[in-house]
Amino acid sequence: MFLLRKVGFYLAALWAALTVNFFIPRLMPGDPVEIMISKLGQKGPVSPETRASIEAMLGTDSSQPLWGQYLDYLSGLATGDLGVSVTFFPASVIDIIGQTLPWTIGLIGLATIISFLAGVGLGTLAGWKRGSWLDNLIPVTTMFQSVPYFWLALILLFLFGSVWPLFPLNGGYDVYNVTPGWNGAFIGSVIYYGTLPALTIIISSVGGWMLGMRNMMVSTLSEDYMVTAEAKGLRNGRIMRRYAARNAVLPSISGFAISLGFVVAGSIVTEAVFSYPGIGSALLQAVGGNDYALMQGIFLIITLSVLGANLLVDLLYSVIDPRTRARS
Repeated sequence: MFLLRKVGFYLAALWAALTVNFFIPRLMPGDPVEIMISKLGQKGPVSPETRASIEAMLGTDSSQPLWGQYLDYLSGLATGDLGVSVTFFPASVIDIIGQTLPWTIGLIGLATIISFLAGVGLGTLAGWKRGSWLDNLIPVTTMFQSVPYFWLALILLFLFGSVWPLFPLNGGYDVYNVTPGWNGAFIGSVIYYGTLPALTIIISSVGGWMLGMRNMMVSTLSEDYMVTAEAKGLRNGRIMRRYAARNAVLPSISGFAISLGFVVAGSIVTEAVFSYPGIGSALLQAVGGNDYALMQGIFLIITLSVLGANLLVDLLYSVIDPRTRARS
């Protein structure tokens, strides 16, 4: 029953998000049909039949009411047809997402996981050993979190890309000397080109995880069951991991779910600064070209990632803390 309620709630949220995803791009100024016709017009006159075909292809048929377009949109989603991209015509939206999404997940996703694990681990030790050098390091890490992300990225790009050229300035891999594929040269080049963007994400976010975990550890250590565990003579390592850290990490897990869900959305600034070939760069081009289909496809991925991550952590939360399941 608990699982059915959770799944039902997220299905309703998904339907609402899909509906908003359909209407928002159509409220924006501009017309993708006119953009496509202007491109074709450079090669000759465009007939009314061609215009009607373009409208049907892009799902913006002016002869069809809006609710009809909405039903066609839902029908296309059910069959996996996300439409054709105007910006990357004649490529389909699903192909563009398939080409760019792995880059974003590989960079932003791994960097988010690393920063979470490092922040929670260091925060646990800082809370356990209050007043140590690690505890005093937290204000420094939180200072980096308060710096605007794009500004920190530009500083690191200037230092390690220009002053000390340790990393490349842009791109996802060496397009001149490496052939894409599952080979050592390509994987090494991807890691090399992604190190500086990933480092920027880790530096800017690890302080928040560390501070939150440290404060929860301090609060947890004052609980009665902690005193009982110490009175039983349990080892300090076991008390820290099994009793203190396990209870203190619960709020961080919820925040981690939100961070994972917004991996796709949070990639826009990163990929813009470092010219990284991910889904964020594709979204920027789609917005600039009034590409309804591509915007809707990317927003759909963002919606699914956010809802999926939150559902997963909701279920995981109920396993870690059974009290939440009992109240639900």
